Amino acid sequence: MAAVEREDGRERESIKGKAKLRLRECDVGDKFSHLPLRKASVLLPLLLRDGALCLLLTVRSMQLRRSPGEVCFPGGKREEMDKDEIDTALREAKEEVGLQPEKVEVICRLVPGIDKMNHLVTPVVGFIEDTFQASPNPDEVSDVFVVPLEYFIKPLNYVALPYKNSSGYLSWMHCFTYDDHEHKKSFKIWGLTAHFAVFLAIVIFRTKPTFEVHYDLDNLIMSAENNFMDLYASINERKKSSL
Repeated sequence: MAAVEREDGRERESIKGKAKLRLRECDVGDKFSHLPLRKASVLLPLLLRDGALCLLLTVRSMQLRRSPGEVCFPGGKREEMDKDEIDTALREAKEEVGLQPEKVEVICRLVPGIDKMNHLVTPVVGFIEDTFQASPNPDEVSDVFVVPLEYFIKPLNYVALPYKNSSGYLSWMHCFTYDDHEHKKSFKIWGLTAHFAVFLAIVIFRTKPTFEVHYDLDNLIMSAENNFMDLYASINERKKSSL
């Protein structure tokens, strides 16, 4: 029994170790922190469950004014007390689901996104224990659930939806439906949340998804940064033209 447990422990550490290496290769640090946009951060909490990497997600409370009932990662707007994007993500995760900052092994910051309110949203990736029991703040979170990370490159239920991005240009948005047998519910994961989850899965698995993505897998970081800067430039152009 002890030998089996040791082998299981080694396998878990191997999975996590490989993921950490690939994530650190894609760490952008504070490269985009200087951009003159209002700041926000989300925590992408990774955990190992039954030998597979999984992501913890939340459902926004129906009481919230903005995006009630939508699936998202723990996170929110930067406050004056926050030193950086990591601080923001950890503080918000504690407030929303009771995740203590010292229980998160922060690995990296990935290429940011821009939400519909034109916030610069930085995804902070960290590992948490698979034993973590969420304590959702009912004012902000109505549900917490876990999805295998591989679902974001090999989904069972996926569509690409057309939408106008914050600069007014027509684009395509990932939209996943995940059937959670534990909760006996289906969750719709789309928008910036789906965008971050897909990129995270590509970074870790280095595999082309079963659907179309606009990344060069041979130059993943460069293509992701170029995509982001194109979006940022188009938003700036729209701001200038509206003056």
